[in-house]
Amino acid sequence: MNEQSRISVEEVDGVAPPPKARVEDASRESFERKRDYLAGFLAEKPEQPSGEEPGGALYEAVIEALKEIYDPEIPVNIYDLGLIYGVEINGGHAVVAMTLTTPHCPVAESMPGEVELRVGAVPGIGDAEVNLVWDPPWDPAKMSDEAKLELGML
Repeated sequence: MNEQSRISVEEVDGVAPPPKARVEDASRESFERKRDYLAGFLAEKPEQPSGEEPGGALYEAVIEALKEIYDPEIPVNIYDLGLIYGVEINGGHAVVAMTLTTPHCPVAESMPGEVELRVGAVPGIGDAEVNLVWDPPWDPAKMSDEAKLELGML
């Protein structure tokens, strides 16, 4: 073994404990309350939904109207079937993006018209527009759990 790789060991009887922090040793400035930057933010009340976005009364009324429309071949409403891709409301004008189970669906001509009439009849909706889309295509995975239970798929 060479001299550099030796470890030296020193035996001691004890080690002095490190000094403890004392309150008197701290400066008084550190105890003064700093300006609370969150005070204004926390005092501000959350904005109430105008009714036109999800959670608002008008939006939920439109969703309830959609839940009253049933697919004639499947005993489940079109909302729970996952045929409704989106609902946007702006100034009383509702735009519903929806699809059908297949492009050859027998109600392809009548279903969008029924959706437009039902949504347009909701108090607070001045006019409704339905956009029939095929992308992404509908599949059973888009159904709600309630619809799957109703059809015996759960």
